[in-house]
Amino acid sequence: MTIKSDVLLDAKGLACPMPIVKTKKSMKDLEPGQVIEVQATDKGSKADLAAWAKSAGHQYLGTIEENDVLKHYVRKANEDEEQEKKHPHVVSNDELTQALNEEDTVVLDVRESAEYAFNHIPGAASIPLGELDERADEIDQSKTVYVVCRTGSRSDLAAQKLSEKGFAQVYNVVPGMSEWSGDTTSNQ
Repeated sequence: MTIKSDVLLDAKGLACPMPIVKTKKSMKDLEPGQVIEVQATDKGSKADLAAWAKSAGHQYLGTIEENDVLKHYVRKANEDEEQEKKHPHVVSNDELTQALNEEDTVVLDVRESAEYAFNHIPGAASIPLGELDERADEIDQSKTVYVVCRTGSRSDLAAQKLSEKGFAQVYNVVPGMSEWSGDTTSNQ
């Protein structure tokens, strides 16, 4: 299946958040209504790009997988459609470290399961961003949820999703695991 796009962006070999960073930069040069094809090899990029496009107001059209390359298609929004949202409640890694001792704290790790397997905060629940819509009911809404990823990008999108689903106490942890200095464990 061949899909016509106006711009081709090569993000192969790049890990989160780089496919989104490069897409965001390329979108600035597109005219409203034009379509960008983002070629990536990071399996998590499908959920990441779909969630980012939604939060930015752009239209995620879909993904086609050919061999090991994911071809994502995103249509640039008109100016009245565009408005990147950010989750308003953000905490630092240090603030999360202090909250870990509180009984009503839930740490939700939204990185891919392979990232989680190699190192994660002890007791953190693993629900990759791409599975959050189907699995959000696994999280106790009465607790305070701290969402973590590698850099704060995916966790921002996940925190927005949880808020939309009625979670009252949701915090995006920035910068997340890329600079986490607290205890970690692995599934090895």
